[in-house]
Amino acid sequence: MLTDDDPVLDDPVGRSLGSRHAHLARRRGRAATYLADVATFSAVPADPDAADWADLAALLGPGAFADMFSCPAVPPPSWEPVFGLEGRQLIWPTDGHPGPLGAEPDTGVVALGADSVPEMLDLVARTEPGPFWPRTHELGTYLGVRVDGTLVAMAGERLRPPGWTEISAVCTAPDARGQGHAARLVRALATRILTRGERPFLHVAETNDRAIALYERLGFESRRQVTFRGFRTP
Repeated sequence: MLTDDDPVLDDPVGRSLGSRHAHLARRRGRAATYLADVATFSAVPADPDAADWADLAALLGPGAFADMFSCPAVPPPSWEPVFGLEGRQLIWPTDGHPGPLGAEPDTGVVALGADSVPEMLDLVARTEPGPFWPRTHELGTYLGVRVDGTLVAMAGERLRPPGWTEISAVCTAPDARGQGHAARLVRALATRILTRGERPFLHVAETNDRAIALYERLGFESRRQVTFRGFRTP
């Protein structure tokens, strides 16, 4: 049984790259990163040494961006800090109760594939939910809401450590907010994940009170605080 203390949640990037996203990974030694047009997330072991950081730098190339996500390890001083952001990891509770997820049907929710990428990239550029690249949709299922044929909201599956699937890229166009689109999309994705016998989880910036309130209203619970960090290789 999966528990709130499941260690895969402490290294979701590394555990995803080593399992269900292995086909989207690049590796050198104990370091790993996604294909550049899929995601910028990178991973090193929990106890990285100089060789691990050197392998990751070689994978990424000189002066490249290394998004270390919530990795607590800090690279050598020669790596330039790019950003640091306090965040929170939330998970679906262990009791598996249906909660509010089944409160409404996912009417109007449509699947998004490769043919929708230009629209998805445009929506992301306007709403800035987080990193999203031309092949990010290959990480898992992405769903959207269209109004008069125009994509106005979307959400999808990102990191997928064993037994879990992260919900991410939750965004709504400014002129379509306040209509419940985000809740409907998160609910639809979470229901699909639970039906597969997995548990949904997600990450959110600690300052995003509105998103945290939405996820808690849907039934998610906080698991731990995290710090997201990015660096530039020497």
